[in-house]
Amino acid sequence: MIRHIVLLLLISVFTAVSYSQERKIPSESKIERVIVFLQGAQVERAATLSIPSGISIIEFGGLSPDIDEQSIQVKGTGNFTILSVNRQNNFLNEQKYNEEIKVLEDKIANLRTEIEREEAELMILGKEQEILAANQSIGNGGAGLDLNKLKLALEFHKQRLTENRANQIKTQKTLDQLRVQLSAVQQQASELRAKGRSNTSDIAVKVDSKIASIGSFKITYLVKNASWYPSYDLRATDVNKPIDLIYRANITQRSGEEWNNVKLVLSSGDPSRGGNKPVLKPYRVGYNVFDQGAASAITSVQGRVVAASGNLSLPGVIVRVKGSSIATTTNQQGAYSIQIPSPGSVLVFSLIGYENAERPVTSSLMNVSLNESVQMLSEVVTTGYSSSVSGKVAGVAIRGNSSMSSTIPLEVDVLQGQTTVQFDVAQPYSISSDGKQLTVQLSSNTLNADYKYFAVPKLSENAYLTAAITGINDLSLMSGEANIFFEGAFLGKTLLNVQNTSDTLSISLGVDRNIIVKRVRQKEENEKSFTGATQRATRSFLYSVLNRKTAPVNVTVEDQLPISNSSEVTVERQELSNAKVDEPTGTLSWDLQLQPNEKKEFQMRYQVRYPRNKPVRLE
Repeated sequence: MIRHIVLLLLISVFTAVSYSQERKIPSESKIERVIVFLQGAQVERAATLSIPSGISIIEFGGLSPDIDEQSIQVKGTGNFTILSVNRQNNFLNEQKYNEEIKVLEDKIANLRTEIEREEAELMILGKEQEILAANQSIGNGGAGLDLNKLKLALEFHKQRLTENRANQIKTQKTLDQLRVQLSAVQQQASELRAKGRSNTSDIAVKVDSKIASIGSFKITYLVKNASWYPSYDLRATDVNKPIDLIYRANITQRSGEEWNNVKLVLSSGDPSRGGNKPVLKPYRVGYNVFDQGAASAITSVQGRVVAASGNLSLPGVIVRVKGSSIATTTNQQGAYSIQIPSPGSVLVFSLIGYENAERPVTSSLMNVSLNESVQMLSEVVTTGYSSSVSGKVAGVAIRGNSSMSSTIPLEVDVLQGQTTVQFDVAQPYSISSDGKQLTVQLSSNTLNADYKYFAVPKLSENAYLTAAITGINDLSLMSGEANIFFEGAFLGKTLLNVQNTSDTLSISLGVDRNIIVKRVRQKEENEKSFTGATQRATRSFLYSVLNRKTAPVNVTVEDQLPISNSSEVTVERQELSNAKVDEPTGTLSWDLQLQPNEKKEFQMRYQVRYPRNKPVRLE
């Protein structure tokens, strides 16, 4: 009897243990929708699978290694309860990645050794050539030597020089080939590092189901290594026609996931900046005030980005004006050029595998070197699973090579929210996780524009064409760089800055050589007053504006009157030719209308009085 009771107890315990065991169910999920932010992206996945009765752990694998753990959301539909959600790093493929890096690093080291050897050989051959050249005289010019011995000596000298030169050519050729190989392997290693680690993430969802059923899951999370930024084309064919504005999005991602046939949404939001309102801190002023006069004159910056180790050019680096949508990417040579919106701007340089760098804009030429990420250099290879460390979105934005971009027209719906703008791409779209920049056209609009020429001949005799574009508030534009085309020619780049409340946007379309502006100083006059205590200086300028175009144009010419900063110095206006005067700044402006081939002239004349013993500096 006791034996039967024990057997029943064992069976009951075994049954309870069997029910309580957690089954691990590997499952695949499909990316259905991706919202790409200015920095980062939100990935939305879906999966449907059979869930057995009891407690199960469903492992959704093959996800991005750069998931922000705090952003993970899992929603389930079915006859089950979600007990917990955990994220895990899967390093099963990490060893292969590190082995590939190790092979390339060994190749680089071997090639450098061979290059050093060939450089040493070339140096020795050069020294031998110098010795042979210094010993061209044989004996006393060959006097007193046997003719046959002289002939043998000359032949030996010629043979050695010939062999030496041939060896130099051969060694130099080998050296050039080795350097080409080294550059190629270094580039391969850089691209592999930029591509990122090959480990993935798994999201483990623990569920409890009373009965076997079918369950559906929606998984949402943020990834860091994806981004987009806006750019524009401004095309004007004639000053009497509207202007075409083409709105483009430049998208890239290195999240470790392939976005195949997904619903694509572009958002002006930036989750890395958070949603907390800014708080003013005390604004202190004193004598040690930084002079931003030089920095305020900087409107664009160019330079080159290289790796700190090896000075290797880094293509695909995102160069972004911090806190804005203005960005660009480095080309294959690591070169970049970007427009600067305001003084005090800071540039952020980002590339996966390297530490971010921030540089305040202090010069129009800024070369930057990036250090390899310490985390990646010290990564320990682990086979199996590892719990991830949660963290905030770091805002890393990766750009591919702009020369490899393509333009694809898309059907786009624009949704204007309270704080952000979203562009919903109607048809499914695919973007690879290779970091290559892809450019898509969001919209094309023909806008009314008021064209006008501006000239400041005191600073430059060029006339600059400007366009005041109206009706921009309904276009959901963001600040970004714009390529300017006028009369079929590319004129350069400008910054399309939409950070204002006006419905009119003023842009510069560059210099028009068919508007000729001259400013000629007339004869200067200096005289003393009767008392001899006051000095008088007169300045006079003659202006001429010629329209060599075949159409009428409007031209505004600007100059300035000096402004006195002392009661002892006075400025008398003698001739302004009906100019408009801005009293606080002394700025003069003349609005002219010129017919084809018409020329107009006008004059400015003023006199300055100041103490004879306190000379002033005048133009």
